[in-house]
Amino acid sequence: MNFRTGLAAGAGGAAAVLSARSLAGRLARAAVRRLERRLERAVRRLTTAAEEGGPLMRAALAGVTALHDGKSPFRALLSFGWTALKETLARIFGRGRKARVTNIVEQTDIGVPRRVVYDQWTRFQDFPSFMKKVVSVDQTDETKLNWKAKVFWSSRTWESTIVEQVPDEHIVWRSKGRKGHVNGTVSFHELSPNLTRVLLVLEYHPRGLFERTGNLWRAQGRRVRLELKHFRRHVTSRALTRPDEAGGWRGEIRDGEVVTTPE
Repeated sequence: MNFRTGLAAGAGGAAAVLSARSLAGRLARAAVRRLERRLERAVRRLTTAAEEGGPLMRAALAGVTALHDGKSPFRALLSFGWTALKETLARIFGRGRKARVTNIVEQTDIGVPRRVVYDQWTRFQDFPSFMKKVVSVDQTDETKLNWKAKVFWSSRTWESTIVEQVPDEHIVWRSKGRKGHVNGTVSFHELSPNLTRVLLVLEYHPRGLFERTGNLWRAQGRRVRLELKHFRRHVTSRALTRPDEAGGWRGEIRDGEVVTTPE
């Protein structure tokens, strides 16, 4: 092989190397573009899902977005964890989101005439004597009641206003309180002369750490169910042992005003 032949061979080899490198570069760029398109599609899907999803969905969106922005997998994992923590705390404390309203519907059947059951319900100041979490009830007039109840090791107070009350039929109230409030309706249904169904429908608006945490686990529904059992036991025992003391308030309230007073 002479000098010219060797030079030509060397040039060809260099060209082949450059061509191979160029091909590898194009393949790498194509692979990167495919990965970017995948990440973009994933981000779009997760963005749509996160609008209705919970903390984990929003955390997943944060992690994929971090990868899309060129951050390392470790940094993306940190973004995922930090977002999950923030979203969970936001749900508990309610920062940046309106707390979900909890609707509670419970009923109990009591083997006592409807009039007796209704009268016992209107004796609100007796509630602390048989309900475990009710500390006190102060009725300032026919429509206003101030409540105090236990929540874990703390206590909460709120004011209720009776907006409608029809003897032996139903009572409707609205309430307000710094740590949440409960609006509701209780109705009384005669199943037979000596059997009454009490239907309780509540709309619970939680505020604060304990209330929102309990709301996530539906603790309020279990508490209402238990308190209704206490009420049933109280009415049954009182009607049997002290029937002469079962009288209650039998006035009528419409639109928050007393329209009929007891005779």
